Amino acid sequence: MTAFRYKAVDQTGRESAGVLEADTSRAARALLRERGLFPVEVSSVSGRGERAATSSRLREADLTLISRQWSTLLASGLTVEQALAALIEQAENDSVRQLLAGVRSEVLAGFSLRAALDRYPSAFPTIYRASVAAGEKSGELANVMVQLADFLERRNSLRQKTLQALIYPVIVALVALMVVVGLMTYVVPQVVGVFQQGNQQLPALTRGMIFVSDLLRDWGALMLAGIGVAGLIGHWMLREPAVRRVWDRWLLGLPVLGRHLRTLDATRFAGTLAILAGSGVPLLSALEAGRQVVARLPLQDALLDAIEKVREGQSLSRALGASRAFPPLLIHMIANGESTGRLDELLERASKLQQQELENRTTTLTSLLEPLLLLTMGALVLLIVLAVMQPIIEINTLLR
Repeated sequence: MTAFRYKAVDQTGRESAGVLEADTSRAARALLRERGLFPVEVSSVSGRGERAATSSRLREADLTLISRQWSTLLASGLTVEQALAALIEQAENDSVRQLLAGVRSEVLAGFSLRAALDRYPSAFPTIYRASVAAGEKSGELANVMVQLADFLERRNSLRQKTLQALIYPVIVALVALMVVVGLMTYVVPQVVGVFQQGNQQLPALTRGMIFVSDLLRDWGALMLAGIGVAGLIGHWMLREPAVRRVWDRWLLGLPVLGRHLRTLDATRFAGTLAILAGSGVPLLSALEAGRQVVARLPLQDALLDAIEKVREGQSLSRALGASRAFPPLLIHMIANGESTGRLDELLERASKLQQQELENRTTTLTSLLEPLLLLTMGALVLLIVLAVMQPIIEINTLLR
């Protein structure tokens, strides 16, 4: 059977859309008529071709929920096809329903689940598809789905906690910037303009504030446009591997941010490797998949060198340790896992420990950033007030 997307209207003229399964499009239309619907458009889900394989996407929250439900259905004894049918019925989002129907059509056509997921690389990441393939081979697909759901939940939790921690400082920074720009473009010219009409020599701080105020008023829009253009050019240049590598190396060399980014990539790598190693994926293949989830190019280069050394017979801990690119905690955990034969377990533990370290560091940095932003805003406002008050104080002094 094949999955078909349809648009239809009922007797009252109300439109409806969805996905159903039938042998042919004619059978799909007949099934719609039996339901009291008049088909307007019927097309094969799997027939969307290459466009579907590149454009279909899933939010990480949806993928996590699907994986959790999928593991439960498989553990209850349902086949892959039956579990997919149940997931299609439970899906509330039409795009998710269409995507799962496309996967089920491929499975019903005789392809493996891994091959079916390979048609939708934008929806199912490399680690997901590699783990599913290992689960199919070992017969532990339900357990693999549980591990994938846990991994996705941890990754999504880390992202959400980081964003939540940054929301307040970003709002404070934006408000402070708006206040300062408002003072410089409106308040300072109105007040200081009174003193410019006289012959009084204005203090250096006041003259500096007037210069900045005039600059913002006359060239502010052009400067903002220039910043936008520079950002677009920078984004375009970062697509080049050589430029991106230099940029990433500079970021990793920063005192605080560099360590944070290095730990973040190490957490992703450890979590991915734990899933794949625990699923029975060969180490070299797992390392290659783990390299693809690392964001910084210097760390990817270090992993590529480590893969070559492991292929030559060196242990993973020694290969990674020689690069000095990853946190010592990860290297020690890998060494213990190799010596005890529990590599996947210790990699998962390393991933959790590093994630906890990231969360604690993010909380600490944001708690320090908030008062720092307030102090910076206060200092800027104080400078503006002093620039306005100094001429007044000098006039009072002269009058005495």
